[in-house]
Amino acid sequence: MNKIRTRYAPSPTGKMHVGNLRSALYEFLIAKHEGGDFMLRIEDTDQERFVEGATEIIYRTLEQAGLRHDEGPDRDGGYGPYVQSERMKTGIYMKYAKELIEKGEAYYCFCDRERLASLKTEVMDGKEISVYDKHCLSLSGEEVAANLAAGKPYVIRQNIPNEGTTTFHDELYGDITVENSELDDMILIKSDGYPTYNFANVVDDHTMNITHVVRGNEYLSSSPKYVRLYDAFGWQVPVYIHLPLITDENHKKLSKRSGHASFEDLMEQGFLKEAVINYVALLGWSPEDNQEIFSLEELIEKFDYHRISKSPAVFDIVKLRWMNGEYLKAMDFDVFYEMAKPWLERALPHGLDLRRIAEMVKTRIEVFPDIGGQVDFFGKLPEYDVSMYTHKKMKTTGETSLEVLKDVLPLLEAQEDFGNDALYRTLLQYGEEKGYKTGFVMWPIRTAVSGKQMTPAGATEIMEVLGKEEALRRIRAGIEKLQAA
Repeated sequence: MNKIRTRYAPSPTGKMHVGNLRSALYEFLIAKHEGGDFMLRIEDTDQERFVEGATEIIYRTLEQAGLRHDEGPDRDGGYGPYVQSERMKTGIYMKYAKELIEKGEAYYCFCDRERLASLKTEVMDGKEISVYDKHCLSLSGEEVAANLAAGKPYVIRQNIPNEGTTTFHDELYGDITVENSELDDMILIKSDGYPTYNFANVVDDHTMNITHVVRGNEYLSSSPKYVRLYDAFGWQVPVYIHLPLITDENHKKLSKRSGHASFEDLMEQGFLKEAVINYVALLGWSPEDNQEIFSLEELIEKFDYHRISKSPAVFDIVKLRWMNGEYLKAMDFDVFYEMAKPWLERALPHGLDLRRIAEMVKTRIEVFPDIGGQVDFFGKLPEYDVSMYTHKKMKTTGETSLEVLKDVLPLLEAQEDFGNDALYRTLLQYGEEKGYKTGFVMWPIRTAVSGKQMTPAGATEIMEVLGKEEALRRIRAGIEKLQAA
């Protein structure tokens, strides 16, 4: 068997969509699982959609994601150039287009816009397209030569028979047969001399010895045309793997408007690249067991493309947040702290023990932006309602909370050691003397020093970070608030 060679062939049109990232990841895993090569090719033949700086985004995203390509524009493996606009300068696409003309598998088309606009239209894949009527196929060799000599604009079209069928095989969908009458004579070379995406794709995949082509299932309808090109040239058809659609929670196509449709969006929202790659791997693929957390090395080892589903994959941001939280919990604390520090500094004033606060939130957040909402009370006590002092499970009310706060205030004022352990012992002893459960004592204190129902730590831990002066100030404020209620 030939060495497996896959390629990620993006167009430089902006940020890397989650669907494109999944294609790149699966292509990488398929190659690496079998010890093959993963190649990067830039498909920039559609100059109208080209976005300045998008190529750099492609490189940066692949590097961040850990998908190191073996070959590409920056790593020549003997199959370059790896940028289609540079490949076009070699004349490769026109050469192969003319070879098809000689074989009768393609032809020059000189029809102008007016004539093309007059052709009948059909709805294909939900889009209304003009169906070419093979008018220029009947031109004689002399007429074609005369038009070319006169400099008349032209395109080169694929010649697909009107009768018969075309069959191709996909690893997930099996054999698919279509009527040739449903296939249009697609353009191979545009009037500006550039190859179309479809034609360049086939030529490049063959000449770069690509063995497995992985792409979204929206390309299933184009595959018969690809197969006819391979057959026309007498080339071996690669292994096709068409991936299921990725939808949002409402089962609609994931769009840029969702706010988390690209890798860069997710990075900006505080997700870890390892968690994103792990999650994207599971958008359409499942392992034999129920394992959900994978390192990239484990994915390489276990990835079997035959286990890719045909059903649409739902991008569930809640599930991704959960997974990201699992990565944060397992992360080395020093690494976590360095990554969390900018978010802590943004949310808190100077002078607080950020490492101690980072310890509190490490297992309680799912993404780094959660930090602000978890710790902002350390910087400033928020306005809160006295109803928060009532807790049915703890059996606390406003009256009992006021009693506890008034009791513990002098004890805390006299407390010299304001560390967590010493504070806890003092309050535990007070509760035992009063016959109170620990929660009954801690709830009103935690409410007073935080002003929140949910905090990343208990009352004594919060007081330790706040320091004696600020903690006592907040408890006094709590007493005043309860007395005024």
